[in-house]
Amino acid sequence: MSRRIILVRAVNVGGTAKLPMAQWRALAESLGATQVASYIASGNLMCVPPGPAEDFDRALEAAVQSRFGFFREVISRSREEVLAALEAHPFEVFDPRFSYITFLQEAPTAEAVQSAARLETGDDRWQVIGREMHLRYAHGAGAPQMKDAAISRTLGLTGTARNLNTVRRLIELAGG
Repeated sequence: MSRRIILVRAVNVGGTAKLPMAQWRALAESLGATQVASYIASGNLMCVPPGPAEDFDRALEAAVQSRFGFFREVISRSREEVLAALEAHPFEVFDPRFSYITFLQEAPTAEAVQSAARLETGDDRWQVIGREMHLRYAHGAGAPQMKDAAISRTLGLTGTARNLNTVRRLIELAGG
């Protein structure tokens, strides 16, 4: 099995869902992962899972809930999948901190994408390509005109977003 980029949704933000990275790494190792490393405190992990990626993702979700008392979705991709998502980013990048990729649990239906396309976005932009939703905030994620949570709800999927600086760093750390 090759090294994977593992992303956990909504940890260490806003004072809720505390997941110390040392414990996150230890949790992955306790489930049999090897070559474990984390990057910044937002739930980014690189490792070689002990078996099928989907099984490992679900085991991590269960372990986080058991150990820390909250449920958070875990979404993983191979280095190649994350690189392909970065290369497919459809928007001009004025500032990589304003451009994001949301890694979704699965690809949304065409009907869900059409419904979400009706939501107001102002000067912000989004587009779904496969299992990823690409975002570009005109004035940064701290001052959004679009409500990406509403878009995700309309798509009917959970995902976790990383800005392009973080995506590039995760690709680099996952090795080649």
